[in-house]
Formats: sequence, C-alpha cells, structure tokens
Amino acid sequence: MDSTEGTFEFKLYRYTPSLGAAILFLVLFALITLYHLYQVIRLRSWYFLVFVIGGVFQIIGYICRTLAHNDTNSIPIYSVQTIMILLAPPLYAASIYMTLGRLIRYLDAEALSIVPIRWLTLIFVIGDVVAFVMQAAGGGIMASGTLSAMNTGETVTIIGLAVQLAFFSVFIVTSTIFHWRIHQNPTQKSLIKSQTKRTETTWVTVMGVLYVSSVLILVRSIFRLIEYAQGNAGYLISHEAFMYVFDSMLMFLTMVVMSFYHPSKLLNPRNMQRRGGESDGTTTQLHRLSSA
Repeated sequence: MDSTEGTFEFKLYRYTPSLGAAILFLVLFALITLYHLYQVIRLRSWYFLVFVIGGVFQIIGYICRTLAHNDTNSIPIYSVQTIMILLAPPLYAASIYMTLGRLIRYLDAEALSIVPIRWLTLIFVIGDVVAFVMQAAGGGIMASGTLSAMNTGETVTIIGLAVQLAFFSVFIVTSTIFHWRIHQNPTQKSLIKSQTKRTETTWVTVMGVLYVSSVLILVRSIFRLIEYAQGNAGYLISHEAFMYVFDSMLMFLTMVVMSFYHPSKLLNPRNMQRRGGESDGTTTQLHRLSSA
C-alpha cells in the first residue's frame, strides 16, 4: 500500500457528525459547568476549579463537533474537538484525587490511608498529569494531518490512556481500603452523624460520590482505550453512537453526580479551618448542647 492509498484510507470521521447530538451535549455541559462554577464561587472552594475547567474543555469540544457537521475535512476542528473531549476526564480525575486527600485530613484519618497523606494527592495527580500530557501530545501529533503522524499520535494517546487507567484503578483500590479501615477504626470526626436532612453532605456521601464518579470515568477510559487500540477503521470509532453513550453521557453524569452532595459543602475552607481549631467533632456537639 503506497502513501497515497494509505492517506486515503485514514479518515477524520467515518460518518457525518450529528448536529443534534453535538448541540444537545453542548447545552448540557454548558449548564452543568455554570452550576459547578457557581458552587465553587459560593463555597470558595478554589481547589475544585480544575473540575470546572474540565467542563469548559467539554464545551469547547462540542462547539467544534457542532462545526464539524458542516466541515468534516477541517483538521483544526477535528483536532480541537478530539483533544478537548479527550482531556476533560483527566481534569475530573485530578479533582477526585484532591478531594480524597482533603477528606482524609478532615476526618483526622491520615493513619488509615495505605499511602501517606502527604504523598497521596501528589502521586495520583502526577500520574494524572503524565496521562494528560501524553494524551494532549497524541492529539497534537495527530493534528499535523499526515498518515504517519496520525498513527504515531494514536499510539501516544493509547499509552496516555493506559497510564490514566492504571493510576485510576490503583486510586479506587486505595479509596476502598481507606473506607474499609475507617469503618473498622472510626475517628471521632467520622462518628458524627448528620442530624438534619438526609440530603446533607457528609463524609459518607462524599465517598459515595467519589466511587460513582470514579467508576464512570473508569468505564469511559476503558472504552477510549479499546477505541483507539482498534485503529482509525475500528468498529467503535466508526460509529458515533458509541462515543455519545460511553464518553459524552458518562462524563455528563460524572458532573451531575459531583453536583449532588458536592464535596465542597463539607470540605470548604471554613470547615477545614474549623477542623484545625478543634480537638474533635464531639467537642463541638457538647458546646452546642450546653448553649441550648
């Protein structure tokens, strides 16, 4: 097969991108991203801005997919939408890593983590950054438009996805072990139960949100890994519906799940400072009872 034939075989899209689906998810991601930005500002939880940036990436990506409906030969449009949609989940993952670290500190449960708390967030975020950079590099290489660059870019992207998948799997195991240990050896802080509405954010609901979000991102990463491993002519990449089911929908649900029982409602700066100034949560409860 000569280079001309090879170039002909490689296609940016093996379908005409759906205009309706692109607009739908553009609107959905815009709305949920604005809501997350509102939550970050209201709760002054600036550490969660990384998650919001992930939402912005999705918005840009689906703007480009909307444009691609009428311009399937534009390499810049293809490259931007591919890179933005590909890189949003690693930003979500970074927020999840930081949330677990802050939650462990909040619960005074550093001794229960299998990874020292001073290294936990750093190790997983570094892994996430490596995956992020490799996926960005892969998308950038593919942007050149040549056959060799497309193949090289796909390979680099696959490696980046594999790194992300490996670190995320280890993170889920780390979270599960911590959760089991704190149930076996609860701290004073973890024993405080919500005495108001069942919808109030507690450390238990935060862990639940982290689990659900992690599984959604994990499934999406497995899908993307298989998709790119099949190559440009693979079955998954040739059918647009798979991307919307196993990427778009799952990542939108991730943002929706994180908006319920938002971690920042519990781990905002005010609560973290209050934690530092108290010997344990029971003291606060006794003060409230004595003043009643």
